[in-house]
Amino acid sequence: MRYDSPAMSLDPVITSAIAKSCKEAESVLFITGAGISAESNLPTYRGVGGLYDTGETEEGLPIEELLSGEMMAEDPAVCWKYIHQIEKACRGAKPNLAHEIVAKFDGLVKRTWVVTQNVDGFHTRAGSTNVIEMHGNISRLKCTACSYQSRVDNYEGLGSVPICPKCGAVVRPDVVLFGEMLSDWAINTLRNELERGFDVVFSIGTTSAFPYISAPVVLAARRGATTVEINPQSTPISGLVSHCLRAKAGESLSAIWHALQLACATP
Repeated sequence: MRYDSPAMSLDPVITSAIAKSCKEAESVLFITGAGISAESNLPTYRGVGGLYDTGETEEGLPIEELLSGEMMAEDPAVCWKYIHQIEKACRGAKPNLAHEIVAKFDGLVKRTWVVTQNVDGFHTRAGSTNVIEMHGNISRLKCTACSYQSRVDNYEGLGSVPICPKCGAVVRPDVVLFGEMLSDWAINTLRNELERGFDVVFSIGTTSAFPYISAPVVLAARRGATTVEINPQSTPISGLVSHCLRAKAGESLSAIWHALQLACATP
């Protein structure tokens, strides 16, 4: 992968300051949302955004209700109908430059973690090893009644409502549907890593609307760590962070990586 020179719209003083903090850091946390995967041509959210922005569905119900845990239990055919639409819209997409640069930090910083709201699995596919998928992974399937689990590249071979080969119950994606709780593993792992603290925390492509997404930035800012927000729009954490980059994830991380390479080359 080629890492281009920094974009002209990004202040080199800011990217150099971020790079210096990363060079000196022993721990870095990346928090990512839909914005980082938008550059892979994935639809961003409002109801897996772009697909249901009008708020209209054939059933006349909000997409959040159709993609809920309650709907999966009561009428899995309807829930799966929209899951299939989303998966088909995302099929064939791949990790982009931003995911690959984040993965490069594994070999640069002693302790690097990624916390993502995305279910596309792109961080792992790009090479990141310590990834907390807060909302699960659309490539993983699990039975609603027994311990059966599987992994698929896409949903092309699945039926309209997949059935468990072990017990005959409905199979569903291993993702957090609307109205469902986050996994204990994700919550506990994030809590444990936050207790250890991070020297640098990035928030990339997320509105930071959920407390478990904004809290790591707030905690890091209180501890005096370097905090960076990469997002074209302002968010609730914008006033708290050390640096704001109002640009896309790929060009911002490319600029930071370029500055970091220069910093590492300087004794």
